[in-house]
Amino acid sequence: MSGTALIAGVSGIVGNNLARHLVKGGWTVQGLARRPPADLASVEPVATDLLDPGSLRQALAARAPTHVFITTWLRQETEAENIRVNAAMVRNLLDGLRPAGSVRHVALVTGLKHYLGPFEAYGKGNLPATPFREEQERLDVENFYYAQEDEVFAAAGRDGFSWSVHRPHTVIGYALGNAMNMGVTLAVYATLCREAGRPFRFPGSPAQWNGLTDMTDARQLARHLAWAATTPAARDDAFNIVNGDVFRWSWMWGRIAAWFGLEPAPFDGTVRPLQAQMADDAPLWAEIAARHGLVEPDLGRLASAWHTDADLGRPIEVVTDMGKSRRLGFLDYQATDDSFFDLFERLRASRVIP
Repeated sequence: MSGTALIAGVSGIVGNNLARHLVKGGWTVQGLARRPPADLASVEPVATDLLDPGSLRQALAARAPTHVFITTWLRQETEAENIRVNAAMVRNLLDGLRPAGSVRHVALVTGLKHYLGPFEAYGKGNLPATPFREEQERLDVENFYYAQEDEVFAAAGRDGFSWSVHRPHTVIGYALGNAMNMGVTLAVYATLCREAGRPFRFPGSPAQWNGLTDMTDARQLARHLAWAATTPAARDDAFNIVNGDVFRWSWMWGRIAAWFGLEPAPFDGTVRPLQAQMADDAPLWAEIAARHGLVEPDLGRLASAWHTDADLGRPIEVVTDMGKSRRLGFLDYQATDDSFFDLFERLRASRVIP
């Protein structure tokens, strides 16, 4: 089954990979962003701002998508502002599509902050037991994910479409200039360490180094989004989505180091955030980019150290249950080390890293 998909946030790590997957599956794909990427073949760009209702209505006037995928958010200084801004983006989009009456399904991508809390209280306080399961109740804190969900639920009740909510763990995939991109951040960090002769140190917490964890390949998430949008049994439900394997960073760190020809530094239990380690590396990266003819000399457009620090610095083990999707027939699997290696190969082939 296919249809006409409108992807909000097509320039991001999730939207970009979803667009490619849907095009291969025979969908008609419209990609919405303030600056839609030029490298997505067969995707019709929709250049507009989700926070500008007038511009949005004009851009959507001739659109009649059957399926809407919301894969975008904007980080603000406080969670109250996150709620105001990101709820408005969802509301404006669904209000703008309402006149056409064409939408049959809306998929919203959120994440494990549903269980861990917002950045202001990340991994603190009373948290549900792991592995995280979808039936666990919302935390008693403000969270923009909950506000986004509520906008989708309200519009679905009003307009009669089905919905799905997708909660990935840290997403690995190809996208540049993305605010949450551990794979590219670690590739850049490893390159800096190799080129400057610095130790390749794990930046996170002992709990992350020793505990079990999982991750989500953007391609796995794309398959999951398409599956839920076209599977009647998956309508009107929320799903965790991860690769299907588990690992410890004490194992994965050595795998990543070996790919870059590095010897990993021993981990002594000290948290050494990447944001501090890479704080003065912009000139060095620009020099590396010039020397190797790389396509992006701006370190700030590649690395999102703050987000990688948030994930790797968590004081608790984080593992995700996928039982609900499995029982309904989604059986796809992706090895996480291969997710990293596939990404690194693509970054090298695209001359993002040397």
